Amino acid sequence: MTQRMKMMRFLMVAGALLGACKPVFNAASYPTPEALQAAAMVEYNARRWDNAVKAFERLTGELPLRDPRAAAAHFYLAKSQEKHGDNLLAAKSFSRVYELYPQDTLADDALFASGLAYKKMWRKPVLDAEYGDNSITQFQTLQSLYPNSPIVPQAIAQLNLLDEWFATKDYETGYHYLRRKAYDSAIIYFKDVIRLHPAAKKTKAAYLRLHEAYRAINYKDDARELCDAMRKAYPADREVLGSCGAAPVTATSQ
Repeated sequence: MTQRMKMMRFLMVAGALLGACKPVFNAASYPTPEALQAAAMVEYNARRWDNAVKAFERLTGELPLRDPRAAAAHFYLAKSQEKHGDNLLAAKSFSRVYELYPQDTLADDALFASGLAYKKMWRKPVLDAEYGDNSITQFQTLQSLYPNSPIVPQAIAQLNLLDEWFATKDYETGYHYLRRKAYDSAIIYFKDVIRLHPAAKKTKAAYLRLHEAYRAINYKDDARELCDAMRKAYPADREVLGSCGAAPVTATSQ
């Protein structure tokens, strides 16, 4: 064995021994909440998320409910869980902040962060929308409970985005049925887009596809009423005019 290989082997063994000697983080080893809180923040700032979660979990159990540090402990527990990739746990932990400490200055921030955590788990509109519903609930609760919060405009922006996602989900479902000539089912979903998401980008397309469905099953009166609604909602729109034509001339207009 060459001298160089011997040195490399020595360094590998030494590194392994040093790693083995590094003490494992133990949240139970801190005798007071003050010491545990300091250690938790050290782990958090060092981005050792697993250790931070353990420390803040223990801290939230040790601090009395009325302790002024308790809300921050719950908040940083949620932040650590989020950084660790546990979005569902983080969403629930953020919720605990405003549920237990509604008057704390972190309550509105926690509600917003909870809404974002739920939104991260609803990755695509076509997926199950349970987490999307939860996200909307959190943002609406923020609006309701803390109307003067400076982050309300951000919550409104998130609600508008989620509205687009829900409109897309219903539209895609309706279009799926339309392509398979399941017209009654398609009609239900396109109507939901129009009724529940009137300002969404997909709403005009839902009107047009609903008109196709009516014409396919010869619902002439429904198609005519829908065209009147489309002309009112989208005056002079090319696609609407192409589908419905110009408004008929009445005796009154003459």
